[in-house]
Amino acid sequence: MMACSMELLGKTADSVTELLKISDMTKLHQAVAAGDCNAVKKILKKGLCDPNYKDVDWNDRTPLHWAAIRGQMEVIHLLIQYGARPCLVTDVGWTAAHFAAESGHLNVLKTLHALHAAIDAADFFGDTPKRIAQIYGQKACVDFLEKAEPECRDHRQRGLLLDERDPDWELKKRELELSLPAADRNTNKKNKRIRGSNRLSHSKAWRV
Repeated sequence: MMACSMELLGKTADSVTELLKISDMTKLHQAVAAGDCNAVKKILKKGLCDPNYKDVDWNDRTPLHWAAIRGQMEVIHLLIQYGARPCLVTDVGWTAAHFAAESGHLNVLKTLHALHAAIDAADFFGDTPKRIAQIYGQKACVDFLEKAEPECRDHRQRGLLLDERDPDWELKKRELELSLPAADRNTNKKNKRIRGSNRLSHSKAWRV
């Protein structure tokens, strides 16, 4: 009887720990989105949270995506220091570079490029960060990416690109392809375009 109780207690403790981790991860998203650098530091230093956690309520955005949206250089460096991966994508294939390009945050793009991130990666619709910058009229970003993309390809050929594969993306990409009408799967995906940054309207409040 005692052994069963101890086993149950252990499982309960594990469940509580897991809930606390999820809570901290959600707080990390919230702190980054709010631009609260001090809170980001405190949450990361706890060591319980995963800086690569994808928030399904916000299209699989990671904290790094939010930092790129806001152009928070200090937060970006903190997240990278604690293991954030620039290659991770949202549910339509947007990287942190796509968000930075949309918002016109040139310094973020330069930082990602300096880290040998794949800033030429295309989203589900075939759009690279450079194309997103063109669409949103971010000329400085376009000019930089014009030069950076060939360098990125050169890095790849020389094996310098680090960590450019999101393990979740191939399956999700396949699910998206299968969700399209058969006639659109190979010839007309662009007509189904829903941009990565505003794909859904969100009515859910932040979880804490």
